[in-house]
Amino acid sequence: MSAVNLKTRLSEPGILMAPGVCDALTAMIAEQAGAQALYLSGAGIAYTRFGSPDIGLVSMSEVAETIALVRDRVDLPVLVDADNGFGNALNVQRTVRTYERMGASALQIEDQQLPKRCGHLDGKSLVSCDEMCGKIKAACDARHSRDTLIIGRTDAIAVEGFEPALERAEAFIEAGADILFIEAPQSLEQIERLTGRFASRIPLLANMVEGGKTPLLDREGLEAVGYRVVIFPGGIVRAMARTAQDYYNNLVASGSNDAFADRMFDFNGLNDLIGTSSILAGADQYSEKQMKKSTGEQC
Repeated sequence: MSAVNLKTRLSEPGILMAPGVCDALTAMIAEQAGAQALYLSGAGIAYTRFGSPDIGLVSMSEVAETIALVRDRVDLPVLVDADNGFGNALNVQRTVRTYERMGASALQIEDQQLPKRCGHLDGKSLVSCDEMCGKIKAACDARHSRDTLIIGRTDAIAVEGFEPALERAEAFIEAGADILFIEAPQSLEQIERLTGRFASRIPLLANMVEGGKTPLLDREGLEAVGYRVVIFPGGIVRAMARTAQDYYNNLVASGSNDAFADRMFDFNGLNDLIGTSSILAGADQYSEKQMKKSTGEQC
C-alpha cells in the first residue's frame, strides 16, 4: 500500500488498523509485520524522545522531523497526531502544509486548549466548538491534496459530557472533517450510541489504550460496531519500556547480557532487520570503481 491512497483504502470494506509508532525503527518493524498503515503518536514521541508525559511538550517542528524520518524508511500511509494544531487557525494551516510536505497521509487535530493532555488523562480543557470548526476548515483549505485527510477529534466526553461531544462531532462533520475521532467513550453503551449515529456517514476512528478510559475491543469487535480505523498509539512504547526495564535490571544485577540473549537481537540479527547489507550493496553502485566502469575513465 502506497502512502497516497489512504482515502481509497477507507472507501473499501474492512477496518484499517494503524499500530502506533514513535520513530523510523518502530515504523519499519511494523511494516515488516504486515501493518497496512501507521499512527505516529505524539505521546510516543514525548515518551521516547523526551522521557516526558503527553502534556503538550512536543513541538510542531519536532513531529515534522519525525514524519520525515519515518517516511524515509516506509511507504505506508502515516496518520499523524497534530495535537491542537499548535495554535490558532493560522498555526493549523502551517502545520498541515508542513506535515503534508513531510509525508503525512492524515492529520489528527483535537479541540483541546493549552496545556493539552493525553486523551485518557484528567484535567483537560477545550476551545469553543466554533473555534475548533474554524481550525478544521482552515486545515481543509491548507492541504495541497484532497488525499491528505483531516481527522477531527473531540475530547468533550471527559470535559462537557457525552451528548455535547456528539454535538461537537456533528459540527466537525459540517466543517469538513474526513474522519471523526470521539475520544475516550467510557462504556460499550456510549460506543454503540456514537457508532449508531455516525458510522454510516463518516469513517470513525477508535483509540485503544490499555489502562485507559475506553473498554478494550479487538479489531474484529470494533469493526462489528462500525469503526473504520483503529489506532494503538502507545502500545509499542509500553512494550519497549517494560522490556528496557527488564533488560537494564538484568544487566546491572548480573553484569552480562547472557540471561537476556533470547530476548534480544545479536549484532548480525539487528543488521538483518534493518537491511544493512542491501543498503551497503545499493551504495556500491555509486562507488569510485563503478563510476570508472560506467564512464570509461572519461571523468
